Amino acid sequence: MTIHQRAGQKALQKDLINIPKLMSHYFRVVPNPKEVTQRVSFGTSGHRGSAFSASFNEQHIWAIVQAVVDYRHNAGITGPLVLGMDTHALSYAAYISAIEVLCANQVRVIVQQGESFTPTPVVSHAIVCANREHKAGLCDGLIITPSHNPPQDGGIKYNPPHGGPAEGEITAWIEQRANHYLERQLDGVRKVNYGIAMGTGLVQASDLVTPYVEDLAQVIDMQAIAAAKVRLGVDPLGGSGIYYWQPIAKHYGLDISLVNDSVDPCFGFMPLDKDGKIRMDCSSPYAMAGLLTHKDEYDLCVGNDPDYDRHGIVCPGSGLMDPNHYLAVAIDYLLTHRPQWSPELGIGKTLVSSALIDKICAHHGRKLVEVPVGFKWFVAGLGDATLAFGGEESAGAAFLRRDGSTWCTDKDGFILALLAAEILAVTGQTPAERYQALAAQFGTSYYRRIDSPISLKMKAKFAGLNAESLNADSLAGEKIENVLTQAPGNGAAIGGIKVTTASGWFAARPSGTEALFKIYAESFISQTHLELLLSEAQELIGAALKG
Repeated sequence: MTIHQRAGQKALQKDLINIPKLMSHYFRVVPNPKEVTQRVSFGTSGHRGSAFSASFNEQHIWAIVQAVVDYRHNAGITGPLVLGMDTHALSYAAYISAIEVLCANQVRVIVQQGESFTPTPVVSHAIVCANREHKAGLCDGLIITPSHNPPQDGGIKYNPPHGGPAEGEITAWIEQRANHYLERQLDGVRKVNYGIAMGTGLVQASDLVTPYVEDLAQVIDMQAIAAAKVRLGVDPLGGSGIYYWQPIAKHYGLDISLVNDSVDPCFGFMPLDKDGKIRMDCSSPYAMAGLLTHKDEYDLCVGNDPDYDRHGIVCPGSGLMDPNHYLAVAIDYLLTHRPQWSPELGIGKTLVSSALIDKICAHHGRKLVEVPVGFKWFVAGLGDATLAFGGEESAGAAFLRRDGSTWCTDKDGFILALLAAEILAVTGQTPAERYQALAAQFGTSYYRRIDSPISLKMKAKFAGLNAESLNADSLAGEKIENVLTQAPGNGAAIGGIKVTTASGWFAARPSGTEALFKIYAESFISQTHLELLLSEAQELIGAALKG
């Protein structure tokens, strides 16, 4: 796509949203369930939308939360629910709406004291720890966040008692139930006024920061970071983890500086992303332009998205690391610096993540578990501690505690950021330098994703793609070795197709929300070979869908 002329430049007043108007729309606009775009669409990342487009409004939250309450009742979940939120403008409004329904249904709710922000990994960690203690009634959670999406967006996602993203069967049930309530003008939805809800005694304000911070030493070698005096520059991108860094620094004696301490629902401090929009994407060099100006002032710089389930690693001299490169470095390091981890533990990757990870796992004699796109596929393995690491190409990952037990079952941007500091402290090399060593050993990775428009009719044909429909035996000058429609790690349908050769691969899958399909490709030969892979992939997919 064409890069916007102001990409990487700080937002101007004209780029900012009208917060009073947005909030008025949230409380006053009633969604029309007959309009597809205004219905609840509750996928792995929950429901997302904007009050401006009548896709994220008060009635959506009332209906969704009542649906979650109904699911809890059917599943026999009787413990408290951890309610977290990020810093988007709509998040606090949705937080109030959620409490109104939860308390009306007599659900005990755990929130951060002071009605402050709670990152996704902290909610997951709290759920895992609570359920490990086997107290009466299982605990689950709701997190109000649209992740890295623009300021006008809102989102809400559900984490059941395993602590990770809900499975497809659960999200489909919640979606159907929530739309049922919308269609019936909320008949059956129980709710009480927020003031009354807060007087029920069902909302428990707790310190969720301290337990998480104090437990970090069980997953990261914090002593090594402190002893090496690693100077860490942090840009929270105005996100929910902003108030965690000072307690981390104080508790472990670390040298951590916030290069940006702004919390602003307009996110007016952000540089514009590649398309000219404000988007808190810590894997984008344009959105991370503010932090990149500090890259040579610290030993390392790190950034995270608003709900802190993603990470961005910035190294002196080289800048922002490609997410695939850092995943490879993290896995290689952990496999050689976690002596208590069993050699039987698997390493999880999505099938569109770099094949460099395959090479590293083979080198260390470790089992590779390749799954479809979506972090939900790692939840079971992280939960029962059979997967040591689960990571995806979009800069989200999590891994086990140092003793080989479960840390959390959702993506954790904190521990991936702190792992970068541990790597530098222990090896004396930045993650970027570690990647260069891996590239010298296994080959340089050339990787890119492109999005191509597609009609809805063609999009529906993706499920039928296979080796026969491709009708090809070579790709970019090499013999095709495998054509996959199911992930080799778990046999699950990938929703598209992946084609591999000796030196490269491509994968194609339709977007879940837009009339386009995504092509991912990687070459271990050259940039030119990568472009050839992408070009031929587009031709093959186009011909197969027309056939």
